[in-house]
Amino acid sequence: MDSTAVIAGSIQAACRDLGLQVPSDEAARHVIGLGLSQALRHAVPDAPESMHGQLADRYRHHFLAQDQEIPLFRGAKETIAELHGKGYALGVATGKSAAGLSRALDATGMRSYFHATRTADQTHSKPHPAMLFELMDELGVSAERTLMVGDTTHDVQLARNAEVDAVAVSFGAHPEKELLALEPLALVRDFGELSAWFESHA
Repeated sequence: MDSTAVIAGSIQAACRDLGLQVPSDEAARHVIGLGLSQALRHAVPDAPESMHGQLADRYRHHFLAQDQEIPLFRGAKETIAELHGKGYALGVATGKSAAGLSRALDATGMRSYFHATRTADQTHSKPHPAMLFELMDELGVSAERTLMVGDTTHDVQLARNAEVDAVAVSFGAHPEKELLALEPLALVRDFGELSAWFESHA
């Protein structure tokens, strides 16, 4: 989902509500992919511990006002449907909560394509490897036959920590330079390129 602007904007709006220093766009985008508590601690390091609950509540207020309108990236549904149709075991590893992921899957009609999911409130947040270890165990897939596709350095680092290959996508939250520094197998710039990569390499 093309949620970067909504997530970053919701972090910034929550800070304004509480009179906290508002992080830059870059700082707010950088924490995307982490669990909410971890993300807010990194994006708003000066917030006192006593305000973390309020900050999370204000973030949810702003995000939930918009999350039903967040679009899929162009080509996302078609590519995932294609991979599902070819028999790939598809999983989701996300910094969202289970409730947030459930809303997203229902809103986009994507639930039926995924065989397993892990969220930040079910296990360790990225880049800890637990999400991938648990998904591989549930799906019965070895690390050698697993690929992480992600748009943040947290995704690629998660894959490295789990000793799994990764393909980075450049149209999400983190810039190409940071993604390439972690040496993914490839970097693609849209879902058409991702589909072509699978056709040639998977």
